[in-house]
Amino acid sequence: MPIEDWSEWPAPAKLNLFLHVVGRRADGYHLLQTVFQLIDLSDTVRLRVRADAQVQRHAGAPGVADDDDLAVRAARLLQARAGSQRGADIALVKRIPMGGGLGGGSSDAAAVLVGLNRLWRLGLARERLAEIGLELGADVPLFVLGRSAWAEGIGEVLQPIDLPPRWYRIIDTGTAVATGPIFQAPELTRNSPGTTIACFVAGEPTRNDLEPVVRARHEGVGRALDWLGARAPARLTGSGGCVYASFAGREQALDVARAVPAPWRALVAQGLQLSPLAEREAAWQRGG
Repeated sequence: MPIEDWSEWPAPAKLNLFLHVVGRRADGYHLLQTVFQLIDLSDTVRLRVRADAQVQRHAGAPGVADDDDLAVRAARLLQARAGSQRGADIALVKRIPMGGGLGGGSSDAAAVLVGLNRLWRLGLARERLAEIGLELGADVPLFVLGRSAWAEGIGEVLQPIDLPPRWYRIIDTGTAVATGPIFQAPELTRNSPGTTIACFVAGEPTRNDLEPVVRARHEGVGRALDWLGARAPARLTGSGGCVYASFAGREQALDVARAVPAPWRALVAQGLQLSPLAEREAAWQRGG
């Protein structure tokens, strides 16, 4: 029972410019320090309001059941937390590699929360949406709040950070890496020394503490890191299996992209300060 036309909401990807595991909570969650860089690689979340309180997915992540899809779960959770009697049709156009450490599922969920907050006329503050998003995953608040950020806690304590303009060469290895087993690995470093924003900005060496664990379990990701690392400093994002390198200009990133061997897929993306989701929400408020 649709009562409105479809609207579209962008769901951008992110890169972790570093990721240090600095401790572990009593409940098993790991304490992190990281910088989230938003990029202009994006899924599109299409939403349409229903009057019958049903949440139905018309297109979604391949191989993911409706009830497991973070976008569907986000809509149902928002219904429950806000007491809304409206429903939604959801259709995802996926461009962000799944299991690549780029945050695609979390970003889709954030786009649903932000979009339906407007379409259902709930009037919830962005901070409240971020709290709801945290129930779905630690990365969701980043995408709800909509700015590249320094992050601590389990990744939900966010401080906007201004990052220099950069372009990124991303290699999609085609390997979907499950985050849980990587964090549960007994050899994972869990006591990295803490750092600060000032040290990061000053160029203090950083790393991704998950990288050795991913290398040991996913040989193809390790090969991609070695191949890209021979051409520019390469790093894993999140728990993988995408790897990336940073460049000052688009042409430099494209030059490396042209050389990426099959079966890997090359992507070029620009770093963003402000999420296109935040820009879309502002346009919606203006009536655009």
